[in-house]
Amino acid sequence: MLLRRCLLGIWLMSCLVDSVLAELHLLTEDAPPANYSRDGGVHGLAVDLVRALSERTGDAARIDLLPWTRAYNLAQKNADTAVFSTVRTPEREGKFQWVGPLLIGTTSFYSLKARNLQFENMQQVAQSGPLALPRQWHTFETLSGRGFTNLYGVSNPKTMVTMLKHGRVQLIATEDLALEDELSAAGLRVDQVQAHLPFMRSAYYIAFSPQTDAAVVLRWRRELDVMHQDGSFAQIFRRWLPHAEMPTATE
Repeated sequence: MLLRRCLLGIWLMSCLVDSVLAELHLLTEDAPPANYSRDGGVHGLAVDLVRALSERTGDAARIDLLPWTRAYNLAQKNADTAVFSTVRTPEREGKFQWVGPLLIGTTSFYSLKARNLQFENMQQVAQSGPLALPRQWHTFETLSGRGFTNLYGVSNPKTMVTMLKHGRVQLIATEDLALEDELSAAGLRVDQVQAHLPFMRSAYYIAFSPQTDAAVVLRWRRELDVMHQDGSFAQIFRRWLPHAEMPTATE
């Protein structure tokens, strides 16, 4: 009986240690300034926030940069896994456990300023010819759901901007947060484009898989609240985006 109790105690202790030492797998994509790869490492505003949360909670976390579709799918299926930065939508609500928001962006349509295009409403945009944007983006889903039949799905933001630059499309749709980096990657500047009809405001989160221990997710939520209270969130955020709208509370 004593031996059995000892073995049971050892097994329980082993399970506890495994739970404490489990490494979280945080997945992200190449989407500056929130997250991107450079010199063999992963950097960005959201990356800095995730690393700060990992350190403050004591939860070991490995960050890997993957194609968005793969990262998103893995984060729905695997325990101790999350994808960031992810737009929280009603359609996605039940698929993840959410920590955030980390940042907020506004999506508009953009054209080359030299074309001097004018749009008064969304219907005119929908009838304006091909509109390029990555097919895996939430924006693509949103516009498709609104009945846009002129969407030209591409594989990445650089292709989207390149098509705009060379006149293959006259409009793209993207967020203010990423606009400068996306344009620069294809050889354009912000002063060469014109914004039209801001139509969507998106809050970005860390999305943990349903299989991840809820206690871990709660710990991250609480620590993010503390970061807002002690000013460390603002310090990191303003280092990357000094003039952007900053989230003021977690949800």
